[in-house]
Amino acid sequence: MLKIIDSTELDMERVKTKTAAATEVTATVAAILEDVKNRGDEALREYTSRFDGCDIAEFELSRSAMDNAIKTVDPEFIKVMERAAANIESYHLNQVSTGFDLLPKKGIILGQKITPIAQVGCYIPGGTAPYPSSVLMNCIPAKIAGVKEIVILTPPSSAPDTAIADSRTRECNGVDARILAAAEIAGVDRVFTVGGAQAIAALAYGTQTIPRVNKITGPGNMYVSEAKRQVYGIVGIDMLAGPSDILIVADKHTNPKIIAADMLSQCEHGADSKAVLVTDSLRLAKKVQAEIKVQIQTLPRKDIAAKALKDNSMIVVAPTIDEVFTIVNKLAPEHLEVLLDEPFNYLSRIVNAGSVFLGTYTAETFGDYLAGPNHVIPTNGTAHFSSPLTVDDFIKKTSYTYFMKEALMTNYADAIRFAKEERLEAHARAVEERLKELGINL
Repeated sequence: MLKIIDSTELDMERVKTKTAAATEVTATVAAILEDVKNRGDEALREYTSRFDGCDIAEFELSRSAMDNAIKTVDPEFIKVMERAAANIESYHLNQVSTGFDLLPKKGIILGQKITPIAQVGCYIPGGTAPYPSSVLMNCIPAKIAGVKEIVILTPPSSAPDTAIADSRTRECNGVDARILAAAEIAGVDRVFTVGGAQAIAALAYGTQTIPRVNKITGPGNMYVSEAKRQVYGIVGIDMLAGPSDILIVADKHTNPKIIAADMLSQCEHGADSKAVLVTDSLRLAKKVQAEIKVQIQTLPRKDIAAKALKDNSMIVVAPTIDEVFTIVNKLAPEHLEVLLDEPFNYLSRIVNAGSVFLGTYTAETFGDYLAGPNHVIPTNGTAHFSSPLTVDDFIKKTSYTYFMKEALMTNYADAIRFAKEERLEAHARAVEERLKELGINL
């Protein structure tokens, strides 16, 4: 089920999940985007009926539906979400930017101005499972940044026992009550029952009832990701997230049962998920391989996890711990667990990883839900050049420059020389005209 390979056999490109959209996905998404752009709500109703089996008259959930969600969800889970929200808020408050002013030389003022993005749309996956944690992780940083309007688009729930359906959405199961409760906790302004690529289209172009936003965040399937890719430039996006992945570093002292449980926790996300163990112990590798066979038998999502293990996952045996961390940095995992004694001794060796979990007591599960750092993390090796979702994703940074007359006099020669070197005569004249106004002719 789970292959063990020597590090010399590791093909880095083959380990990377293939996320490039198939031609048919690209074409399908392009057609949906164009249709929603042209027909708005009418197109959304048709796609919601076709893909979700729901006939919805109005997409926006009423305020009463959101208020009722708090009453419907188990009060103990509400408290859990509130504690998670407090942790997420506390962590992200440390990311707030305030801008700055500089006086580098006499007569010059330089600075940076921070402005919140006006409207943000957070896509929250639905379907077979609710993701209230995604609401908290996407919307709390936006709220901290000062975003004026935060809207959520999420597909109709397929779990009628936990769904809130107000009078306008009786035809389907509505939105999972836990998502609405999380939205209330996170301070979301509006919630709409729309999923898939059509939801991304609605956020990018706006419809008769759904506002056009400035930026879209949140995960989704290949159609959602492809839609985000195609609308980028019309709106901003957080990242192009692929299937989730985890890399675990362990040695002969690590409990194989913990490793097996952690690998399975990632693989149950979806059949395209990936779990990799890199170790310097072949004996441990074999123990983990055996333990996975035992633990997977009792998993409710056993078939999904088994496919992810077989198709995408592996155990890599390296000769030394130094080589283990070389592999870590080449693979640049989304989640990295360092299950070694004295894990902080290895933190400086980690160059490429989305989020790091240090020590055997730190299950990646804590990061998914309530530790505080964001769980929207670069996937599929993109941690080589990108970062987790932060408050900075919901602001704009604008630079400003002010030159007094004395600064003009001090710097005009260099500016004119640069412009002429680049053969941009009008740039040079823009400076020269200011000199002429002062009675100076070059």
